[in-house]
Amino acid sequence: MQHLQARSYRPKQAAELLGIGPATLWRWIKEREDFPKPKRLSPRCTVLDGAELIAWRDAQGQEVSK
Repeated sequence: MQHLQARSYRPKQAAELLGIGPATLWRWIKEREDFPKPKRLSPRCTVLDGAELIAWRDAQGQEVSK
């Protein structure tokens, strides 16, 4: 399981991981303060850290159950 969390995801893959569309992913990046920030590797390559995405996703479930 740790192996999957250590990888980086392109925006389309990150959206699939979270079960949302790419447009929603970009909106969350822009509007949600607590959402993991993407890293630009080059002008045409943006990635998001898998461990940060999974931690954020898991934290959302905990907030709903409080």
